[in-house]
Amino acid sequence: MSQNTTPDPYSDPLVFGQRMQILRTRRGLTRGQLGGLLGRSGSWVKAVETGRLRTPHLPLVLRVAEVLRVRNLSELTGDQSLPADLFAGPGHPRFAAVREALNSLNLGSTHEAPPAAHLTARLSRAWAARHSAPDHREVVGALLPGLIRDAQASVRQAETVADRKAAQARLAETYFLAQFFCAYQPDAPLVWRVAERGMTAAQDSEDPHAIGLAAWLTTQAHRDSAHYEAADAVTLETLRYLTPLLPDATADVRAVAGALTVEAGLTAARRGETGTAWHHWDQARLLAETLPPAYFHPVTSFSRAVIGAHAVTVAVELHAGGESVRQSARAEAEAIPSRPRRARHRIEQARAYHLDAQPDVALATLAQAHATAPDTIRYNGYARRIILEETEAKSPSRRRRASDLATRLGLLTA
Repeated sequence: MSQNTTPDPYSDPLVFGQRMQILRTRRGLTRGQLGGLLGRSGSWVKAVETGRLRTPHLPLVLRVAEVLRVRNLSELTGDQSLPADLFAGPGHPRFAAVREALNSLNLGSTHEAPPAAHLTARLSRAWAARHSAPDHREVVGALLPGLIRDAQASVRQAETVADRKAAQARLAETYFLAQFFCAYQPDAPLVWRVAERGMTAAQDSEDPHAIGLAAWLTTQAHRDSAHYEAADAVTLETLRYLTPLLPDATADVRAVAGALTVEAGLTAARRGETGTAWHHWDQARLLAETLPPAYFHPVTSFSRAVIGAHAVTVAVELHAGGESVRQSARAEAEAIPSRPRRARHRIEQARAYHLDAQPDVALATLAQAHATAPDTIRYNGYARRIILEETEAKSPSRRRRASDLATRLGLLTA
Protein backbone atom coordinates (compact mmCIF):
# COMPACT_ATOMS: atom_id res chain seq x y z
CA MET A 1 0.00 0.00 0.00
CA SER A 2 1.36 3.46 -0.89
CA GLN A 3 2.60 5.58 2.03
CA ASN A 4 0.36 8.39 0.80
CA THR A 5 -2.76 6.25 0.88
CA THR A 6 -5.13 6.58 3.84
CA PRO A 7 -5.93 3.13 5.24
CA ASP A 8 -9.47 1.98 4.67
CA PRO A 9 -10.98 0.62 7.90
CA TYR A 10 -13.56 -1.28 5.88
CA SER A 11 -11.10 -3.39 3.89
CA ASP A 12 -7.58 -3.27 5.34
CA PRO A 13 -6.56 -5.69 8.14
CA LEU A 14 -6.32 -3.06 10.89
CA VAL A 15 -6.64 -3.46 14.63
CA PHE A 16 -9.53 -1.92 16.57
CA GLY A 17 -7.62 1.19 17.70
CA GLN A 18 -6.51 2.05 14.17
CA ARG A 19 -10.03 1.63 12.86
CA MET A 20 -11.41 3.80 15.64
CA GLN A 21 -8.87 6.53 14.87
CA ILE A 22 -9.68 6.57 11.15
CA LEU A 23 -13.43 6.61 11.73
CA ARG A 24 -13.09 9.31 14.42
CA THR A 25 -11.06 11.47 12.03
CA ARG A 26 -13.60 11.00 9.26
CA ARG A 27 -16.32 12.20 11.64
CA GLY A 28 -14.29 15.31 12.44
CA LEU A 29 -14.00 14.53 16.16
CA THR A 30 -10.96 15.21 18.32
CA ARG A 31 -9.81 12.63 20.83
CA GLY A 32 -11.13 14.82 23.61
CA GLN A 33 -14.54 15.13 21.96
CA LEU A 34 -14.86 11.39 21.40
CA GLY A 35 -13.71 10.70 24.93
CA GLY A 36 -16.28 13.13 26.32
CA LEU A 37 -19.09 11.48 24.39
CA LEU A 38 -17.98 8.10 25.76
CA GLY A 39 -17.52 9.25 29.34
CA ARG A 40 -13.77 8.78 28.98
CA SER A 41 -10.77 11.09 28.61
CA GLY A 42 -8.93 12.08 25.47
CA SER A 43 -5.87 10.26 26.79
CA TRP A 44 -7.95 7.07 27.06
CA VAL A 45 -8.92 7.43 23.39
CA LYS A 46 -5.27 7.95 22.47
CA ALA A 47 -4.25 4.87 24.44
CA VAL A 48 -6.80 2.71 22.61
CA GLU A 49 -5.91 4.14 19.21
CA THR A 50 -2.18 3.61 19.70
CA GLY A 51 -2.61 0.10 21.07
CA ARG A 52 -1.50 0.83 24.64
CA LEU A 53 -4.94 -0.34 25.79
CA ARG A 54 -6.70 -3.45 24.54
CA THR A 55 -9.93 -3.45 22.61
CA PRO A 56 -12.72 -2.49 25.06
CA HIS A 57 -15.40 -4.97 26.08
CA LEU A 58 -18.56 -5.20 23.96
CA PRO A 59 -20.65 -2.62 25.91
CA LEU A 60 -18.07 0.10 25.27
CA VAL A 61 -17.46 -1.04 21.68
CA LEU A 62 -21.19 -0.58 21.08
CA ARG A 63 -21.04 2.93 22.52
CA VAL A 64 -18.09 3.78 20.25
CA ALA A 65 -20.09 2.46 17.30
CA GLU A 66 -23.07 4.60 18.27
CA VAL A 67 -21.05 7.82 18.61
CA LEU A 68 -19.15 7.23 15.35
CA ARG A 69 -22.39 6.22 13.58
CA VAL A 70 -20.86 2.91 12.51
CA ARG A 71 -23.60 0.94 10.80
CA ASN A 72 -22.01 -2.48 11.20
CA LEU A 73 -19.82 -3.62 14.07
CA SER A 74 -17.46 -5.43 11.73
CA GLU A 75 -16.53 -2.04 10.22
CA LEU A 76 -15.14 -1.04 13.61
CA THR A 77 -13.80 -4.35 14.90
CA GLY A 78 -12.75 -6.06 11.67
CA ASP A 79 -14.42 -9.20 12.98
CA GLN A 80 -16.82 -10.51 10.34
CA SER A 81 -18.42 -12.74 12.98
CA LEU A 82 -20.00 -9.58 14.45
CA PRO A 83 -22.12 -8.32 11.53
CA ALA A 84 -24.63 -6.55 13.79
CA ASP A 85 -26.26 -3.71 11.87
CA LEU A 86 -26.88 -0.90 14.34
CA PHE A 87 -28.19 1.99 12.28
CA ALA A 88 -29.40 0.09 9.23
CA GLY A 89 -32.29 -2.25 9.79
CA PRO A 90 -32.58 -5.74 8.36
CA GLY A 91 -34.44 -4.56 5.25
CA HIS A 92 -38.21 -4.51 5.12
CA PRO A 93 -39.98 -6.94 2.75
CA ARG A 94 -41.70 -3.95 1.08
CA PHE A 95 -38.44 -2.07 0.55
CA ALA A 96 -37.62 -3.49 -2.89
CA ALA A 97 -40.96 -2.35 -4.36
CA VAL A 98 -40.64 1.12 -2.82
CA ARG A 99 -37.08 1.49 -4.12
CA GLU A 100 -38.16 0.39 -7.59
CA ALA A 101 -40.93 3.00 -7.60
CA LEU A 102 -38.51 5.71 -6.49
CA ASN A 103 -35.90 4.76 -9.09
CA SER A 104 -38.34 4.46 -12.00
CA LEU A 105 -38.29 7.39 -14.45
CA ASN A 106 -41.68 6.61 -16.03
CA LEU A 107 -40.58 8.25 -19.29
CA GLY A 108 -43.36 8.27 -21.85
CA SER A 109 -45.82 6.89 -19.34
CA THR A 110 -49.47 7.10 -20.32
CA HIS A 111 -50.64 6.51 -16.76
CA GLU A 112 -53.41 8.98 -15.95
CA ALA A 113 -53.06 10.89 -12.69
CA PRO A 114 -55.98 10.67 -10.25
CA PRO A 115 -57.92 13.80 -9.26
CA ALA A 116 -56.04 16.08 -6.87
CA ALA A 117 -58.60 15.59 -4.10
CA HIS A 118 -58.28 11.83 -4.41
CA LEU A 119 -54.50 11.93 -4.07
CA THR A 120 -54.70 14.33 -1.12
CA ALA A 121 -57.13 11.99 0.67
CA ARG A 122 -54.83 8.99 0.07
CA LEU A 123 -51.86 10.87 1.50
CA SER A 124 -53.91 11.81 4.54
CA ARG A 125 -54.91 8.17 5.07
CA ALA A 126 -51.29 7.08 4.66
CA TRP A 127 -50.10 9.48 7.37
CA ALA A 128 -52.95 8.40 9.64
CA ALA A 129 -51.98 4.76 9.14
CA ARG A 130 -48.35 5.56 9.92
CA HIS A 131 -49.37 7.00 13.28
CA SER A 132 -51.93 4.36 14.21
CA ALA A 133 -50.61 1.00 12.96
CA PRO A 134 -48.12 -0.97 15.10
CA ASP A 135 -46.75 -2.42 11.83
CA HIS A 136 -46.67 1.01 10.21
CA ARG A 137 -43.78 0.16 7.86
CA GLU A 138 -45.81 -2.68 6.39
CA VAL A 139 -48.85 -0.46 5.88
CA VAL A 140 -46.95 2.51 4.45
CA GLY A 141 -44.72 0.26 2.33
CA ALA A 142 -47.80 -1.21 0.67
CA LEU A 143 -49.20 2.25 -0.14
CA LEU A 144 -46.06 4.04 -1.30
CA PRO A 145 -45.45 2.58 -4.80
CA GLY A 146 -48.90 3.68 -6.01
CA LEU A 147 -48.64 7.06 -4.29
CA ILE A 148 -45.23 7.76 -5.85
CA ARG A 149 -46.44 6.84 -9.34
CA ASP A 150 -49.62 8.94 -9.04
CA ALA A 151 -47.95 11.97 -7.44
CA GLN A 152 -45.31 12.07 -10.17
CA ALA A 153 -47.98 11.76 -12.86
CA SER A 154 -49.94 14.59 -11.24
CA VAL A 155 -46.97 16.94 -11.67
CA ARG A 156 -46.38 15.91 -15.28
CA GLN A 157 -50.03 16.40 -16.23
CA ALA A 158 -50.68 19.70 -14.42
CA GLU A 159 -52.23 22.19 -16.83
CA THR A 160 -51.69 25.51 -15.02
CA VAL A 161 -48.90 27.03 -12.96
CA ALA A 162 -51.08 26.94 -9.85
CA ASP A 163 -51.99 23.29 -10.43
CA ARG A 164 -48.35 22.39 -10.93
CA LYS A 165 -47.29 24.07 -7.69
CA ALA A 166 -50.03 22.25 -5.77
CA ALA A 167 -48.98 18.99 -7.41
CA GLN A 168 -45.36 19.61 -6.43
CA ALA A 169 -46.46 20.09 -2.81
CA ARG A 170 -48.24 16.71 -2.90
CA LEU A 171 -45.21 15.09 -4.54
CA ALA A 172 -42.96 16.55 -1.84
CA GLU A 173 -45.26 15.12 0.83
CA THR A 174 -45.09 11.73 -0.87
CA TYR A 175 -41.29 11.89 -0.78
CA PHE A 176 -41.45 12.81 2.92
CA LEU A 177 -43.47 9.67 3.58
CA ALA A 178 -40.99 7.66 1.52
CA GLN A 179 -38.07 9.09 3.49
CA PHE A 180 -39.64 7.89 6.74
CA PHE A 181 -40.00 4.41 5.24
CA CYS A 182 -36.48 4.32 3.75
CA ALA A 183 -34.76 5.45 6.96
CA TYR A 184 -32.64 2.66 8.49
CA GLN A 185 -33.08 0.49 5.39
CA PRO A 186 -29.92 -1.00 3.81
CA ASP A 187 -29.50 1.71 1.16
CA ALA A 188 -28.28 4.98 2.72
CA PRO A 189 -27.74 6.74 -0.66
CA LEU A 190 -31.42 6.24 -1.48
CA VAL A 191 -32.40 8.20 1.64
CA TRP A 192 -30.32 11.12 0.42
CA ARG A 193 -31.82 10.96 -3.07
CA VAL A 194 -35.33 10.99 -1.62
CA ALA A 195 -34.44 13.90 0.67
CA GLU A 196 -33.08 15.90 -2.27
CA ARG A 197 -36.14 15.16 -4.39
CA GLY A 198 -38.40 16.21 -1.54
CA MET A 199 -36.54 19.49 -1.13
CA THR A 200 -36.64 20.19 -4.88
CA ALA A 201 -40.37 19.48 -5.12
CA ALA A 202 -41.04 21.60 -2.01
CA GLN A 203 -39.10 24.56 -3.38
CA ASP A 204 -40.90 24.27 -6.73
CA SER A 205 -44.21 24.31 -4.87
CA GLU A 206 -43.32 27.60 -3.11
CA ASP A 207 -45.37 26.28 -0.18
CA PRO A 208 -43.86 27.33 3.20
CA HIS A 209 -45.24 24.23 4.90
CA ALA A 210 -43.66 21.87 2.34
CA ILE A 211 -40.36 23.79 2.38
CA GLY A 212 -40.23 23.61 6.18
CA LEU A 213 -40.88 19.86 6.17
CA ALA A 214 -38.20 19.27 3.55
CA ALA A 215 -35.72 21.19 5.69
CA TRP A 216 -36.79 19.27 8.80
CA LEU A 217 -36.05 15.91 7.17
CA THR A 218 -32.84 17.10 5.50
CA THR A 219 -31.55 18.40 8.84
CA GLN A 220 -32.04 14.98 10.41
CA ALA A 221 -30.17 13.30 7.56
CA HIS A 222 -27.25 15.70 7.96
CA ARG A 223 -27.10 15.30 11.73
CA ASP A 224 -27.26 11.51 11.56
CA SER A 225 -24.27 11.69 9.21
CA ALA A 226 -22.44 13.95 11.72
CA HIS A 227 -22.61 16.89 9.28
CA TYR A 228 -23.51 19.34 12.03
CA GLU A 229 -22.63 22.54 10.20
CA ALA A 230 -24.77 21.48 7.24
CA ALA A 231 -27.62 20.60 9.60
CA ASP A 232 -27.41 24.06 11.20
CA ALA A 233 -27.24 25.79 7.83
CA VAL A 234 -30.45 24.13 6.62
CA THR A 235 -32.33 24.59 9.91
CA LEU A 236 -31.41 28.19 10.62
CA GLU A 237 -31.85 29.41 7.05
CA THR A 238 -35.31 27.86 6.87
CA LEU A 239 -36.26 29.36 10.23
CA ARG A 240 -35.18 32.79 8.97
CA TYR A 241 -37.50 32.24 6.01
CA LEU A 242 -40.45 31.05 8.11
CA THR A 243 -40.24 33.41 11.11
CA PRO A 244 -41.68 36.53 9.39
CA LEU A 245 -44.64 34.41 8.23
CA LEU A 246 -45.56 33.05 11.67
CA PRO A 247 -47.86 35.83 12.96
CA ASP A 248 -50.38 35.04 10.20
CA ALA A 249 -49.43 31.40 9.62
CA THR A 250 -51.59 28.31 9.99
CA ALA A 251 -51.06 25.90 12.88
CA ASP A 252 -49.27 23.52 10.49
CA VAL A 253 -46.66 26.12 9.54
CA ARG A 254 -46.13 27.14 13.18
CA ALA A 255 -45.72 23.46 14.07
CA VAL A 256 -43.09 22.97 11.38
CA ALA A 257 -41.21 26.01 12.69
CA GLY A 258 -41.38 24.46 16.16
CA ALA A 259 -40.12 21.13 14.88
CA LEU A 260 -37.21 22.86 13.12
CA THR A 261 -36.35 24.73 16.31
CA VAL A 262 -36.21 21.41 18.15
CA GLU A 263 -33.83 20.11 15.46
CA ALA A 264 -31.54 23.09 16.04
CA GLY A 265 -31.51 22.17 19.72
CA LEU A 266 -30.76 18.52 19.04
CA THR A 267 -27.85 19.41 16.76
CA ALA A 268 -26.44 21.69 19.47
CA ALA A 269 -26.89 18.91 22.02
CA ARG A 270 -25.08 16.43 19.79
CA ARG A 271 -22.13 18.85 19.83
CA GLY A 272 -22.33 19.21 23.61
CA GLU A 273 -23.53 22.85 23.59
CA THR A 274 -25.79 22.72 26.64
CA GLY A 275 -26.96 26.35 26.81
CA THR A 276 -27.71 26.58 23.09
CA ALA A 277 -29.54 23.26 23.10
CA TRP A 278 -31.88 24.21 25.94
CA HIS A 279 -32.42 27.71 24.50
CA HIS A 280 -33.71 26.19 21.25
CA TRP A 281 -35.88 23.74 23.17
CA ASP A 282 -37.40 26.60 25.18
CA GLN A 283 -38.15 28.52 21.97
CA ALA A 284 -39.84 25.42 20.59
CA ARG A 285 -41.89 25.10 23.79
CA LEU A 286 -43.16 28.66 23.31
CA LEU A 287 -44.19 27.81 19.75
CA ALA A 288 -45.97 24.67 20.97
CA GLU A 289 -48.00 26.80 23.36
CA THR A 290 -49.41 28.75 20.41
CA LEU A 291 -50.99 25.56 19.06
CA PRO A 292 -54.45 24.25 20.03
CA PRO A 293 -54.26 21.85 23.00
CA ALA A 294 -55.30 18.79 20.98
CA TYR A 295 -53.31 19.69 17.85
CA PHE A 296 -50.83 17.12 16.52
CA HIS A 297 -48.82 17.72 13.33
CA PRO A 298 -49.35 14.77 10.98
CA VAL A 299 -45.73 14.56 9.79
CA THR A 300 -43.41 15.91 12.50
CA SER A 301 -45.68 14.99 15.46
CA PHE A 302 -44.90 18.44 16.88
CA SER A 303 -47.46 19.40 19.52
CA ARG A 304 -47.88 20.30 23.15
CA ALA A 305 -47.96 16.57 23.90
CA VAL A 306 -44.55 15.94 22.37
CA ILE A 307 -42.52 18.90 23.61
CA GLY A 308 -41.70 17.05 26.85
CA ALA A 309 -40.46 14.07 24.85
CA HIS A 310 -38.10 16.39 22.99
CA ALA A 311 -36.68 17.52 26.35
CA VAL A 312 -35.76 13.92 27.14
CA THR A 313 -33.87 13.62 23.85
CA VAL A 314 -32.02 16.91 24.39
CA ALA A 315 -30.85 15.73 27.82
CA VAL A 316 -29.86 12.32 26.47
CA GLU A 317 -27.90 13.81 23.57
CA LEU A 318 -26.09 15.97 26.13
CA HIS A 319 -25.24 12.75 28.00
CA ALA A 320 -26.82 14.22 31.14
CA GLY A 321 -27.99 11.05 32.88
CA GLY A 322 -29.72 12.56 35.90
CA GLU A 323 -31.38 15.33 33.92
CA SER A 324 -32.56 12.94 31.22
CA VAL A 325 -34.24 10.77 33.85
CA ARG A 326 -35.88 13.81 35.45
CA GLN A 327 -37.20 14.92 32.06
CA SER A 328 -38.36 11.38 31.37
CA ALA A 329 -40.43 11.38 34.57
CA ARG A 330 -42.16 14.60 33.45
CA ALA A 331 -42.95 13.50 29.89
CA GLU A 332 -46.01 11.27 29.71
CA ALA A 333 -45.81 8.82 26.83
CA GLU A 334 -49.51 7.97 26.82
CA ALA A 335 -50.37 11.57 25.92
CA ILE A 336 -48.70 11.08 22.53
CA PRO A 337 -51.35 9.87 20.04
CA SER A 338 -48.93 8.48 17.44
CA ARG A 339 -47.85 4.88 18.00
CA PRO A 340 -44.38 5.20 16.39
CA ARG A 341 -43.74 8.54 18.08
CA ARG A 342 -44.85 7.08 21.42
CA ALA A 343 -42.56 4.09 20.90
CA ARG A 344 -39.68 6.38 19.96
CA HIS A 345 -40.26 8.34 23.15
CA ARG A 346 -40.05 5.08 25.10
CA ILE A 347 -36.73 4.38 23.38
CA GLU A 348 -35.45 7.82 24.37
CA GLN A 349 -36.58 7.15 27.94
CA ALA A 350 -34.68 3.85 27.82
CA ARG A 351 -31.58 5.72 26.66
CA ALA A 352 -32.02 8.03 29.66
CA TYR A 353 -32.29 5.16 32.13
CA HIS A 354 -29.35 3.34 30.58
CA LEU A 355 -27.27 6.51 30.71
CA ASP A 356 -28.22 6.83 34.38
CA ALA A 357 -27.04 3.25 35.10
CA GLN A 358 -30.55 1.81 35.43
CA PRO A 359 -30.34 -1.03 32.86
CA ASP A 360 -33.28 -3.01 34.23
CA VAL A 361 -35.60 -0.02 33.86
CA ALA A 362 -34.16 0.63 30.40
CA LEU A 363 -34.97 -2.92 29.26
CA ALA A 364 -38.49 -2.73 30.70
CA THR A 365 -39.04 0.54 28.85
CA LEU A 366 -37.79 -0.96 25.59
CA ALA A 367 -40.24 -3.82 26.07
CA GLN A 368 -42.99 -1.18 26.32
CA ALA A 369 -41.74 0.38 23.09
CA HIS A 370 -41.90 -3.02 21.40
CA ALA A 371 -45.46 -3.56 22.60
CA THR A 372 -46.47 -0.15 21.25
CA ALA A 373 -44.88 -0.29 17.78
CA PRO A 374 -42.60 -3.24 16.94
CA ASP A 375 -41.64 -1.68 13.60
CA THR A 376 -40.20 1.37 15.36
CA ILE A 377 -37.87 -0.40 17.79
CA ARG A 378 -36.82 -3.01 15.23
CA TYR A 379 -35.15 -0.32 13.12
CA ASN A 380 -33.82 1.92 15.92
CA GLY A 381 -30.05 1.83 16.39
CA TYR A 382 -30.09 3.11 19.97
CA ALA A 383 -32.52 0.43 21.09
CA ARG A 384 -30.53 -2.25 19.30
CA ARG A 385 -27.31 -1.10 20.96
CA ILE A 386 -28.77 -1.18 24.49
CA ILE A 387 -30.32 -4.60 23.96
CA LEU A 388 -27.14 -6.11 22.50
CA GLU A 389 -25.11 -4.64 25.33
CA GLU A 390 -27.39 -6.17 27.97
CA THR A 391 -27.24 -9.63 26.37
CA GLU A 392 -23.76 -9.74 27.95
CA ALA A 393 -24.80 -8.35 31.34
CA LYS A 394 -23.48 -9.99 34.50
CA SER A 395 -27.03 -10.44 35.82
CA PRO A 396 -28.48 -13.74 34.49
CA SER A 397 -32.07 -12.46 34.66
CA ARG A 398 -31.15 -9.29 32.73
CA ARG A 399 -29.28 -11.35 30.14
CA ARG A 400 -32.37 -13.51 29.67
CA ARG A 401 -34.70 -10.52 29.25
CA ALA A 402 -32.31 -8.81 26.86
CA SER A 403 -31.83 -11.99 24.84
CA ASP A 404 -35.57 -12.54 24.62
CA LEU A 405 -36.09 -9.01 23.32
CA ALA A 406 -33.14 -9.37 20.94
CA THR A 407 -34.69 -12.55 19.55
CA ARG A 408 -38.03 -10.83 19.01
CA LEU A 409 -36.23 -8.05 17.13
CA GLY A 410 -34.31 -10.51 14.98
CA LEU A 411 -30.93 -9.57 16.49
CA LEU A 412 -30.42 -13.12 17.74
CA THR A 413 -31.71 -16.39 16.41
CA ALA A 414 -34.19 -18.29 18.55
